Amino acid sequence: MTKPTATLLISCPDQRGLVAKLANFIYSNGGNIIHADQHTDFGAGLFLSRIEWQLEGFNLPRDLIGPAFNAIAQPLGAKWELNFSDTVPRIAIWVSKQDHCLFDLIWRHRAKEFTAEIPLIISNHPNLQKVAEQFGIDYHHIPMSKENKAEQEIKQLELLHQYKIDLVVLAKYMQIVSADFITKFPQIINIHHSFLPAFVGANPYHRAFERGVKIIGATAHYATPELDAGPIIEQDVVRVSHRDDVEDLIRKGKDLERVVLARAVRLHLQNRVLVYANKTVVFE
Repeated sequence: MTKPTATLLISCPDQRGLVAKLANFIYSNGGNIIHADQHTDFGAGLFLSRIEWQLEGFNLPRDLIGPAFNAIAQPLGAKWELNFSDTVPRIAIWVSKQDHCLFDLIWRHRAKEFTAEIPLIISNHPNLQKVAEQFGIDYHHIPMSKENKAEQEIKQLELLHQYKIDLVVLAKYMQIVSADFITKFPQIINIHHSFLPAFVGANPYHRAFERGVKIIGATAHYATPELDAGPIIEQDVVRVSHRDDVEDLIRKGKDLERVVLARAVRLHLQNRVLVYANKTVVFE
């Protein structure tokens, strides 16, 4: 899709005529809908929708689309978000010592699998600075400890504002992001293995191997103040057997983390994820 589009993500109390009202807003302003999807959560009593249309020929200028739609959304009790396809988001990747997710995101970005800019990498270790230099990305080493966490998070926030970052991706960043930080910058995607909460702490693959697990996987989710309990964007699993040793489990786990994180980031950047009630609807 080369022509710019607009996308609305909408959630509101379920009621009759919602699809018609949304479609009519775009039709009455000369728009051409190219994608439309919706879901009704009957338990929550919510209608959730994603609708995308071409901006070419649309009668409203971009700065007036939001106010015009809000006049329709308010009587419906709707929450909504408007995005444009030619707006290029800026991503900061946070890492510690593991590089598999970092390399994967950079290569997918260079292969144009998703549209974004990656101007910044932040780490609590210096280990991956050469990777950043290799790809021409600014690298900031910000060591973390219990004693300096608050002041170091202030530095992180300052960098996010300085680089005009829209999304933080925790690509195996092995630090807990504080609730205060998440409140100030909520657009954070995290990735972790599927052994939580059964095998917490160090060496989860070794303890999973000792238990003879048959399935391992990975989960990508938005970060929330409650650790690893945010709305899930993407998950996947792979089977393991008695023939797999610990190294096989780790290799398979890293493969899944790469793929699951990349899918989640792509879905987010394409404005396909609608968050509600600590869960998501993903319009693929």
